[in-house]
Amino acid sequence: MAEYQNLFTRVQVHAPAYSGVPLTRGTWVRQGKPFFVYWLGRIGDAQVGPIYLGATGLASLIFGFIAFEIIGLNMFASVNWNPIEFIRQLPWLALEPPPPSYGLHLPPLNEGGWWLMAGFFLTTSLILWCVRMYRRAKALGMGTHVTWAFASAIWLYLVLGFIRPLLMGSWGEAVPFGIFPHLDWVAAFSIRYGNLFYCPFHMLSIAFLYGSTLLFAMHGATILAVSRFGGEREIEQVVDRGTAAERGALFWRWTMGFNATMESIHRWAWWFAVLTPLTGGLGILLTGTVVDNWFLWGVKHGIAPSYPSVFGTVIDPATLTGGVK
Repeated sequence: MAEYQNLFTRVQVHAPAYSGVPLTRGTWVRQGKPFFVYWLGRIGDAQVGPIYLGATGLASLIFGFIAFEIIGLNMFASVNWNPIEFIRQLPWLALEPPPPSYGLHLPPLNEGGWWLMAGFFLTTSLILWCVRMYRRAKALGMGTHVTWAFASAIWLYLVLGFIRPLLMGSWGEAVPFGIFPHLDWVAAFSIRYGNLFYCPFHMLSIAFLYGSTLLFAMHGATILAVSRFGGEREIEQVVDRGTAAERGALFWRWTMGFNATMESIHRWAWWFAVLTPLTGGLGILLTGTVVDNWFLWGVKHGIAPSYPSVFGTVIDPATLTGGVK
């Protein structure tokens, strides 16, 4: 029955362009004549436009572009404006935060000032986009679930680059802008504070991360599997269960003894996904501010094993005189 394996054979609906529901009166209107792209239709809606930008959307794009330019030009300057080296070394290039010696003071531009400036513009851009999402949802009569999901990601971003550095008293505690430098920071952060894997909030974050991917995959697979019975019409199936909902429920009762409903699976997936950055941010926030060594904390609370004292008493170097705090 290969024709029913719609993972491979997709249906693309062709219909006249639709400009959307009427909006309340305002300064901005939808812009552009809608057009269709076949290959976009293979993965989603083929219609592009009309686009509503709005004041917050335009401001967000401007602030985001400024941040992108500051980061990009600083990386470009770090390779002496050589375009070949810029492309070759791009994954390793970084815009670093100020050194710890500056604390929370404003440093010169070339010693972390550019990082502070880029962070300000990028943070403003993200918050403006979050406000835009909230206002657009309200204008369309929707719930604001997407806004709060995006705000959860902003929370983790703010903890890493703003809230925790403030509590630690140094911008140097923040994450650099860059691909591999960011990953290097994560590795060094975990080593410095005794292995982040022993942090219970990090454990929760990973559990929610893997759990959300599993839930989304299970849900997407179930709907694809019953789409021949109209399973993609989930709203109707919520209030008036049809054969698609019944078969999906029966399948999961058979395979794991319990099933979510056509409505509750979305709440499960939303909460799992949102709790990933929420709990991760809590773990980062507690590191260095409340707990200095997660391994020793884990030993104390019975989470980590207590190894035999082969080399004598192990002392945290940070507690020694002259140690880096």
